[in-house]
Amino acid sequence: MRFRLANAEDYPAGLELPWATPLERWPDERCTDVERGLHRNPLRFVAHDHAIYAIKELLEHVAEREYALLRSLQDLNLPVVEPVGLVTDRPVPPGGDPHGLLVTRFLQHSMPFRHVISRGVTVAQAHQLLDALADLLVNLHLAGFFWGDCSLSNALFRLDAGRYSAYLVDAETAELHATLSDGQRRHDLDIAGENVAGEFMDLQAGFGLPEGLDPIELGAGLIARYEGLWAELTREEVFAAQEQYRVDSRIKRLNELGFDVEELDIQTIEGGHKIRLRVQVVEPGHHRRRLEALTGLDVQENQARRLLNDLDHSRAWQGGLEGRVIPEQEAAQRWLAEVYRPALAAIPPEQAAKLDAAEIFHQLLEHRWYTSERAGRDLPLVEVAPSYVDEVLARLPVPEVKA
Repeated sequence: MRFRLANAEDYPAGLELPWATPLERWPDERCTDVERGLHRNPLRFVAHDHAIYAIKELLEHVAEREYALLRSLQDLNLPVVEPVGLVTDRPVPPGGDPHGLLVTRFLQHSMPFRHVISRGVTVAQAHQLLDALADLLVNLHLAGFFWGDCSLSNALFRLDAGRYSAYLVDAETAELHATLSDGQRRHDLDIAGENVAGEFMDLQAGFGLPEGLDPIELGAGLIARYEGLWAELTREEVFAAQEQYRVDSRIKRLNELGFDVEELDIQTIEGGHKIRLRVQVVEPGHHRRRLEALTGLDVQENQARRLLNDLDHSRAWQGGLEGRVIPEQEAAQRWLAEVYRPALAAIPPEQAAKLDAAEIFHQLLEHRWYTSERAGRDLPLVEVAPSYVDEVLARLPVPEVKA
């Protein structure tokens, strides 16, 4: 057998697992149960050294291809599951085809689509899932990635400051190109719209959908969301020469969407009376990159936006008290030491394990706003932490992971 590892320091369970045995015949005591979606191929989860790994069995050439694609997408800083390793050259049964094992790291605090809606999908929740999937597909297409089977079931979702972020988890049908043509994008988008409509039809038949949710309209809604975001990121603008402030406005809008601008192409036309503007964006994560540079925290994009807002508010408040403009880096370190870390330290460990730290901090900010409204005064985060635990965190289920 042959083992390939993406990181030499990452060796999940070593050679102790029955790598040569078909995955469906692995003993249950070697595996772990986590929430999972629908899969066309055998999939098992293994816990090792405080981490959980997903192991998927595929035709060997498909496993090699998906492993390479996931590594490429990870190098591009796109939201995908982390590839850990690949096992090939396994024993082949008589008359059978060679199968490989693809090993990825389980995405902590993530949920498959069917788990998200298992307690009954709401109208708002359905639209949030579509927003997340459209955002993911746009980001992949900007990188030249043709998914070929985009669907809610082929992604994982994580709470991201009260919304959802989507991560690619299945790339069996995918292709990576330098760029995608409009025809390739349209084909991929049509597949996504059909898949989403079909998934909600299945839900409608099995569990019913709330009033206001129509599967066909939801599929079309994904397409509309995608097209709106794609247009904002790629469209060309023409404006009068005296309206150059619109360049800054465009950059600000793109930053608010989570993108940095890599290149501006500005041309004067019509004898200098008008300006044509084209922008080229880099990979998403504008707020993530800014927060990490300031604090070292690695969180999701919407969480980073929320944390930066609180950091900026804290900086302005402290500057007002001290009568000076506090340097951004100094303010960030003070915010970490005096606000962020003490607030999280006030959460009991057994409750903190239910969500990632940044999501807890976001929810704590929301809870402080409501409790301060009730109290008629601003309350410190540490002071509202006990009621947040009792009223919010305690009602959330403990993640089920069975060794």
